[in-house]
Amino acid sequence: MKNGPKFAIYRNTLEKKAEEVRRSMSAQKAAQVVARLDIPSDEGDLSQQHHEEWIFLNRNTIDMKLLREISDALQRIEHGTYGVCLECEEPISVKRLDAVPWARYCVKCQEEIAARIAAGETVDDYQEADR
Repeated sequence: MKNGPKFAIYRNTLEKKAEEVRRSMSAQKAAQVVARLDIPSDEGDLSQQHHEEWIFLNRNTIDMKLLREISDALQRIEHGTYGVCLECEEPISVKRLDAVPWARYCVKCQEEIAARIAAGETVDDYQEADR
């Protein structure tokens, strides 16, 4: 994708999304600390606390993965490769980039990768990222 006004819009969208994810992670962490009981009163409280910690850690992992994907997209903008499918090297549709600005793959390649994953094939982190 060539540099231009749309290019700047994607950069801005990606930067705003990254900031939104970072704020969300900070808010989740603060809520987790505030909600944590110093000494759980019974097994039910302890179980609830462990469950909430598990949810927090899983959400944090998902958010960190999204931040990496956004960072990678910003790097592709810098290198002039943004909007080009990493699998087939064809342009990614504007409609897809508007929906998922950090997309690495065109819809066709993403569907093929998802089918390979569903069939149990091992794929690299880049291919799994857009799922």
